[in-house]
Amino acid sequence: MPQNSLTFEVCIDAPSGLEACEGLVDRIELCSALGLGGLTPDPGLIALAKEHGIPCHAMIRPRAGDFHYNTADQHAMLASVAAVKKAGLAGIVVGASIGNVLDTELLRALKSAAGNMEVTLHRVIDLVDAPLVAMEQVIALGFDRILTSGGAPKAVDGLTTLAALHSAATGRIEIMAGSGISVSNLAKIANETRITSFHASCSTEVPVADHLHRFGFAKTQKVTDRATVATFRDVLNSLV
Repeated sequence: MPQNSLTFEVCIDAPSGLEACEGLVDRIELCSALGLGGLTPDPGLIALAKEHGIPCHAMIRPRAGDFHYNTADQHAMLASVAAVKKAGLAGIVVGASIGNVLDTELLRALKSAAGNMEVTLHRVIDLVDAPLVAMEQVIALGFDRILTSGGAPKAVDGLTTLAALHSAATGRIEIMAGSGISVSNLAKIANETRITSFHASCSTEVPVADHLHRFGFAKTQKVTDRATVATFRDVLNSLV
């Protein structure tokens, strides 16, 4: 990869993730409930993230499920953006759709509410019919980057679309590859798409006690693994 640097973002949903990423990542996507694809983080995690030196971007997603938001959802999202902005985080991560196209009206409102914070479009773009058209829409809205797997469940299976998005962006917006990216496929994705920005969870599954999941709690919990984060960083550095 003929690049001077490659950008590394890790998504976390617990305080321990901040420590696991310290000194190794360029940016954190701050969430709750990564097992549901990531929801808006709670105020405590937001406050703790602000104390760390890593730029943190908060997911703005009020519920699990689809990305077609009703009026109540939208009010909650705008309130969350205001709270994140007041807390002083570096950015937000948003997405909204109506059917198989982006909800540009809501995205415009969220971008406006963000003010000077950076704004990332999340993987809602992987669910639309025309990702290149969607990319042009979010460029026009002034977004900073797009997180995408190239329209496939895993980025390694969406290389053609990832490469097309990166090529068509021509530096106007950052295309960040994410979903299923690991130390074993990172080089392949980087070399075949020419993308220079990558998103991963770098987590391991830890089982919980039997009596917890008998009462309806999760059978496992995902924990950000610092050793995996460090190895991912090493592989990125080797590609420069």
